[in-house]
Amino acid sequence: MAKHPFSFLHFLLCCCFFSTLLSPSLSSVEVEALLRFKKQLEDPLRRLDSWKVSDSPCEFFGVSCDPITGLVTKISLDNQSLSGEISPSISELQSLISLVLPSNLLSGYLPAELNECSNLRELNVSANHLIGTILDLSELRNLQILDLSNNSFSGRFPSWVTNLTGLVSLAVGDNHYDEGEIPESIGNLKNLSFIFFASSQLRGEIPESFFEITTMESLDFSNNSISGNFPKSITKLQKLYKIELFANQLTGEIPPELANLTLLQEIDISRNHLYGKLPEGLGQLKNLEVFHIFENNFSGEIPAGFGDMRNLLLFSTYRNNLSGEFPANFGRFSPLKSIDISENQFSGGFPKYLCESGKLQFLLALGNKFSGEFPGSCSKCRDLQRLRINENLLSGEIPSGIWGLPKVEIIDFGNNEFTGRIPPQIGIATSLTKLYLVNNKFSGKIPPELGKLANLGKLYLNGNDFSGKIPSELGVLQQLSSLHLEENSLTGSIPAELGKCGMLVEMNLARNSLNGNIPESFSLLTNLHSLNLSWNTLTGSLNPDNLKNLKLSSLDLSMNQLTGIVSSNLLQMGGDKAFLGNKGLCVEKSLKIQMHSGLKVCRGNNTKEELLLFFIIASVLVVILVGFLVAIYRECKKEQGRVFCDKSLEI
Repeated sequence: MAKHPFSFLHFLLCCCFFSTLLSPSLSSVEVEALLRFKKQLEDPLRRLDSWKVSDSPCEFFGVSCDPITGLVTKISLDNQSLSGEISPSISELQSLISLVLPSNLLSGYLPAELNECSNLRELNVSANHLIGTILDLSELRNLQILDLSNNSFSGRFPSWVTNLTGLVSLAVGDNHYDEGEIPESIGNLKNLSFIFFASSQLRGEIPESFFEITTMESLDFSNNSISGNFPKSITKLQKLYKIELFANQLTGEIPPELANLTLLQEIDISRNHLYGKLPEGLGQLKNLEVFHIFENNFSGEIPAGFGDMRNLLLFSTYRNNLSGEFPANFGRFSPLKSIDISENQFSGGFPKYLCESGKLQFLLALGNKFSGEFPGSCSKCRDLQRLRINENLLSGEIPSGIWGLPKVEIIDFGNNEFTGRIPPQIGIATSLTKLYLVNNKFSGKIPPELGKLANLGKLYLNGNDFSGKIPSELGVLQQLSSLHLEENSLTGSIPAELGKCGMLVEMNLARNSLNGNIPESFSLLTNLHSLNLSWNTLTGSLNPDNLKNLKLSSLDLSMNQLTGIVSSNLLQMGGDKAFLGNKGLCVEKSLKIQMHSGLKVCRGNNTKEELLLFFIIASVLVVILVGFLVAIYRECKKEQGRVFCDKSLEI
């Protein structure tokens, strides 16, 4: 027994002795191979500066060596901005176990010499720009991890991957293959735990053999044309924690047995043709973090158990036919970040615990039948970026804390029954880019604090009962592109400061009680395409200079008290209907004829052409009269004498 330690030590010493003899020549070969590898690459970050002639490559950046033999076993150059092609010299690294080159700018083809790297266990060239039909790498029998995803490979789907029976992780998705099917022999990969076949132009059904891979933990067949019923056999895969089947053509119902996959953390089966009720057991998946079923035909209620989940982060069911009241405790115990339940038939009170964790960033519940008041607890959503609850039956006042959320970018309360005022706290929401309050019962004055929202691009307050003047502070909003204040009870004149909103594309102030002139500053709104000031009591002359620089595709100034001449430019922009109901407006006669206008002709305002014609006619008449008198005078002198002429002249 005592001899064994010495024998083992003797063996190690022998290995070291022979490696010392061999390593100089082998190392020089590997250094040379790596330098040729480097030569075919562009290295803007200079990560490969350490790759230079030396006795050993083990100090090269991104290179690892065997501690005993000193031979290269791993090259890892992830996300280093490298471009160029992969050199065939890589095949000279006979001890290479791992080649990891993802997230670079590599192009060209995979070199055929890769098949000579017989010890390779990991090959990752994902997220590059590699092209061509993928090289058959079936000879690499030791491969455990193969990632060729997110490139520009084309040709037939690489069915040969099923020969690599040692694979644990397989990712060949997100390429430009010809249309094909998942190979029937996929079940050969008995050790597989991760598969990524997304965006691979695959059609047909998932082979039954796939569901015999009991080691499977994560599957992604998304964004293909996979058809057939939702596979009930998926419930055999008891280790699954992730199911990605979105954007396919699956039909049928979710099998209740899916709830037996208790390790599930992510389910995304969106954008299919699935229908039926959600199995109650789904609410018992306590590890669930992501649940996406949007754009299907599911009906019925959300299982009550979703209200008790502790790990739910993302929940999206929009564009289905789900109905009933939402689980009362939804979000109360989970760190919810995003919920989108839009365009369903949910009814009853709005869920009040969505912001309980304070981590919610997206709250989208538009197009349902929620009623009652919007819960004040949502004021806790300090990280909220999008809040859309439009097109419901909600009423009452919006809690003041909601208006002042510091990170909110979109607020949409449109098409409800909300009342009350916009409080001054709106000035705190400095991240706000879009504010939609369309068709509610909001009242009071439009707060001047809106002028503090430097990022505001769209302001829709139309269809309410706002009163008072339009705040001049809106004129400082340099990002404002849409301003809709129509159908309110606004009074006073239009503030000239609005002419400073240089990004305005559309402005609608119709159906208020605005008076005064159209501001001359409107001539500065060179990006304006649509202007509607109709149904007010605007007065003053329609000065074409106020609007001369505008290139409007839509103009409506009807039903006001404007006066003056409508220019050809304005008439061309809006047509007759844009000026109807203004008794003091008219067009010149020539323009009426030219543009077939139905507007009345201006009286007492002769055109230059008419004046010129009058002058010519008058001049001709004078010449004729003078000529006539001269002729008579001469005739008289010749034939009848002085007396006759005098009498004639008297006549």
